Amino acid sequence: MRSEDRTRARLFAAVGGIVVLFPAASSVPSPLYPLYQQLFGFSAATLTIVFAVYVLGLLGALLVVGALSDHVGRRPVLAGAIALEAISFVVFLTAGGVPALLVARVLQGIATGAAITTLGATMVDLAPREAPHRAGMVTGVGTLAGLAAGAVGAGALIQLAPAPTRLVWIVLLALLVLSAVIVAVLPETATRRTGVWASLVPRVGVAPRLRGEVLAVTPVLVTSWALGGLYMSLGPSIAATLLGVGSRLVGGLVVTLLCGTGALASYLLRDRPVRGLVAPAAGLLAVGTTVTLAGMALTSVLVAGLGTVVAGIGFGAAALACFGVFAEIAEPGERGELFAVAYVISYTAFSVPAVVAGIGSGIVGLATAAEVYGGVVVVLGAAAVAINLVHARRRRPALTTAA
Repeated sequence: MRSEDRTRARLFAAVGGIVVLFPAASSVPSPLYPLYQQLFGFSAATLTIVFAVYVLGLLGALLVVGALSDHVGRRPVLAGAIALEAISFVVFLTAGGVPALLVARVLQGIATGAAITTLGATMVDLAPREAPHRAGMVTGVGTLAGLAAGAVGAGALIQLAPAPTRLVWIVLLALLVLSAVIVAVLPETATRRTGVWASLVPRVGVAPRLRGEVLAVTPVLVTSWALGGLYMSLGPSIAATLLGVGSRLVGGLVVTLLCGTGALASYLLRDRPVRGLVAPAAGLLAVGTTVTLAGMALTSVLVAGLGTVVAGIGFGAAALACFGVFAEIAEPGERGELFAVAYVISYTAFSVPAVVAGIGSGIVGLATAAEVYGGVVVVLGAAAVAINLVHARRRRPALTTAA
């Protein structure tokens, strides 16, 4: 391997570590939520609002700065995102009530929104020339691995270490310093272009030639991230209330079981053609959610866990497939904006249903809200399978004609 290729591989791996860190930090509050509820005395509806303001900040950042790195370069955007993320961690460290949690989560959402599209584009820029699809694989696996690691790591620190609401943020601050060092030595991978101010005008758009591919994977994105939103916001509460699991560590493991299984599935499926994974991923999400609902009805941790594992495989396959397709179809100047669109779709599905479920749990009860939410995910998954099978049939003749 040439020296240039070795350096490129090291940078690819280093940026991959930052890809893991940001979603890890975003999932840390999940096992902390029940503890914050006890400390500050707020309801499940308030909990989901605290969860959702993070997504509002993230979506705002995606809409405003999603394509910024295509114009000013990757490094300045990443540096700003890391600085803002550090400020949010400090606010968490000193939080004394719900207002501070809201501020911290909004700041974290803005930082994450600025980072994730830029990181996705940077991974594509640095991917091995002979394997460009690897960027989508690492982005998908890294995101899920981060969500899993953040939840279980925070759960372990809460259960086993002192200062449960502070130590985890100190650890994350240390990792953020390391990320800042990586960005400082990272060579710029994007060519600066004019139109910086125009790029800040909020917009969501996809080039006409890409719309068919994007529309085909959108139902799977929605299904997978809607399920992830349920686990990230109410998963620990459901485990404690409906399944009788009170341990903070186990509460974190609920999220990890879904996301960790997803990360492993993404890695094991990394060499499969990404387009062929879309429909199977949607089917696994539907089947796994059905089994999980059965486990909740039976008050069986084992059955619910099995369903979560099956859904987790679908969750990982969906991330690999969707981000892999986007990495394949986008030209360099389109990557920032296309990944922004992908994340807007993902995080809208991630947040809006979860907030509705949180509010609904105060009206009809947590069990009914979770059952209705799960039922919607099952229907969405089944619909996504049908849509992608139809799309595949239509695409096949077009490819044959082009050949």
